[in-house]
Amino acid sequence: MIDTIATYVHGRDSISQAGVISQLRMRPEVRVVEEADVNQATVAVVVTDVLDEETTRVLHALRRRDLQRIVLVARTLDDAALVLAAEAGVGGLLRRCDATPDSLIRTIVRVAAGHGEVPPDLLGRLLDQLGRLQRQVLTPRGLTFTGLTPRETEVLRLVAEGHDTAEIALRLSYSERTVKNVLHDLTTRLQLRNRSHAVAYALREGLI
Repeated sequence: MIDTIATYVHGRDSISQAGVISQLRMRPEVRVVEEADVNQATVAVVVTDVLDEETTRVLHALRRRDLQRIVLVARTLDDAALVLAAEAGVGGLLRRCDATPDSLIRTIVRVAAGHGEVPPDLLGRLLDQLGRLQRQVLTPRGLTFTGLTPRETEVLRLVAEGHDTAEIALRLSYSERTVKNVLHDLTTRLQLRNRSHAVAYALREGLI
C-alpha cells in the first residue's frame, strides 16, 4: 500500500483547475484535497498562464499557510518569472505544454520528498539570473545570497568554534570593537537575541 501525497490544486481559471484535478484523481500516488482542507496538503499545485502579481500573491499566501512545497505549472516562464518563483519558494516548475499526467506526478513526488524539479533549460536560465544578481547587485554591496557579508560569516564561524572576542580579533586582525560591532549589526538585522542565537540560526540555515 503506497502512501498517497495530499495535494491541493489552485487554478487561475476553473477549467484549468478542474482539468488538473481530474487527472490527479486517477492516480494512486496522490490524494486531492479541497480548499477547505488545504492545511492538510503536503504539496500545492498552482496552475496559471503567467507568473504575474496575482499568482505571486497566491504563492505567498500558500507559504503563509505552512504549505512549503509548491509546484508551479505556467504557460509562459520568462527569466523574471524564474526569479519570482524562486523567491516565492516554488520547488517544482513545469511548462503547461510539458505537464502530462506522468510529468506532473513525477514533479509532485519529488517536491513532496523535498527535492527540486526544474526543466534543464529553465535551470540554466535561473542560474544565469542568480549569477547576474550576485555580480551586479550583491557583490558591489559586500553581500552574498546568504544575507551575510564575508566578514560576518568569518566571525560567526569562529564564534561557533568557541572563540571569544579577543581570540576572534587576533585571528582576523580586527580590533575587539570591530568584532563586537559585526556581531551587534548581525544580531540586530536578523532580530537575534545573542551570539548563541546567531550561531544556532546560521547553522540551521546552512550559512556556516
